[in-house]
Amino acid sequence: MNRKKFIASVTAATAPFLAFSKINKPLKELIIGDEDKSVTIPPYLKAGDIIGITCPAGFITEKDIQSAVAKLKEWGFQVKVGTTVGKKDFTFGGTDEERRKDFQEMIDDSSVKAILCARGGYGSIRIIDALDLKKMSKHPKWIIGFSDITVIHSDLNRNLRVASIHSKMCNSFPDDWSKAEQTQVDSIESIRKCLLGEKMNYLFTPNTNNKTGLANGELVGGNLKTLESMSGTKSDISTRDKILFVEDTGEYLYSIDRMFWNLKRTGKLSHLAGLIIGGFKEKKDDEGEEFGKTIYDIVLEKVSEYNYPVCFDFPVGHQKNNLALKCGAMHQLGVHLNECRLTEAR
Repeated sequence: MNRKKFIASVTAATAPFLAFSKINKPLKELIIGDEDKSVTIPPYLKAGDIIGITCPAGFITEKDIQSAVAKLKEWGFQVKVGTTVGKKDFTFGGTDEERRKDFQEMIDDSSVKAILCARGGYGSIRIIDALDLKKMSKHPKWIIGFSDITVIHSDLNRNLRVASIHSKMCNSFPDDWSKAEQTQVDSIESIRKCLLGEKMNYLFTPNTNNKTGLANGELVGGNLKTLESMSGTKSDISTRDKILFVEDTGEYLYSIDRMFWNLKRTGKLSHLAGLIIGGFKEKKDDEGEEFGKTIYDIVLEKVSEYNYPVCFDFPVGHQKNNLALKCGAMHQLGVHLNECRLTEAR
């Protein structure tokens, strides 16, 4: 091949790559999701709308959802109970295919305006890649839940840019409301407020370990162990310029430390607008060995070089005071010496 023909062939072959390189966005962002796309807020509900209940993860009995069903109806909604409620395949609410099919039918049913996951546990990661969530782009609906449901929240945020609700699920609704603590009642009531479109505005007592400051950004996050397990996958969240919230339960302190190192080493702590630390119920070491650091030590060590606000003891997590949060919605976090406040943008 002569020189002119060689140059021509190389130019033709590399043209697509040259054009690609002009796009000012990392390759990962183009493949996984479009961070420049604004988040779609699903339509808020009104009286008479249908809320579906399904089990994408752990199993639950029909009896154990009755308190939630009664409360949803009291709020003025209709309820569609999915086929996975009452099913059990070892720890799961049915087989992978049964759980996928039930969740998919809830997504595809245009009459269902919100989907309340019955409980967490484990299992969402086993079906997330088999779900066809594309309809959520044009016809979004609220997905509600937390813990293992972090998988679905993160996938919606990263790939479809659709908001969702991180909150308690059916297994957290008390059987006897007269005996329920006020924090539990308020947490469940916050789900109703989210669904009806009330702007979230949470005021709470500051922790002396907080780093003060003011942050504005999109709210993302969830269960820390689940977020760690999605690092490098197509459901991995982007945290740049966002307010990240995390919570966990039943983990050793050294494991929590490792998970925060994962956040730091994957760059998720580098460019945050703000950081919210929810409930962390650490597991005691069976052999009585002391890790030597508290949850406050662990976090502050990882963020020492950054200047954004950090808020500890936010009422979210595996606890009775688990307030509903709109993942993907814009919020302002104010961490001050006398008060802390998380407010949804108007």
